[in-house]
Amino acid sequence: QVQLVESGGGLVQAGGSLRLSCAASGRTFSGYARGWFRQAPGKEREFVAAISSSGSTTMYADSVKGRFTISRDYAKNTVYLQMNSLKPEDTAVYYCAQATDNLPRTTQQGYAYWGQGTQVTVSS
Repeated sequence: QVQLVESGGGLVQAGGSLRLSCAASGRTFSGYARGWFRQAPGKEREFVAAISSSGSTTMYADSVKGRFTISRDYAKNTVYLQMNSLKPEDTAVYYCAQATDNLPRTTQQGYAYWGQGTQVTVSS
């Protein structure tokens, strides 16, 4: 089994920054891609960013490209999502997920394990 625990969410004003963390425990961390998704109230869960197992490939949703950065620390078994220039429309519960293999994916079906989520609220 794999356990994923997100942290770092909170309330921030528009234009501000937050860094989300996703700590993993259980099965081997380094061999799997990792992703971030988010779900706003009344909306479907959507892809935000993903990173390959090697860290060499990253993918971003158009809505966050240039503002968010995904990275991973193998020593800490942790993936990060640095969020800058936050907008009210970024308000959502953010979920970390571990993929079924080493390739980053934009669809939820490509991920086998999910965290509980962390709330991000951006005020205008």
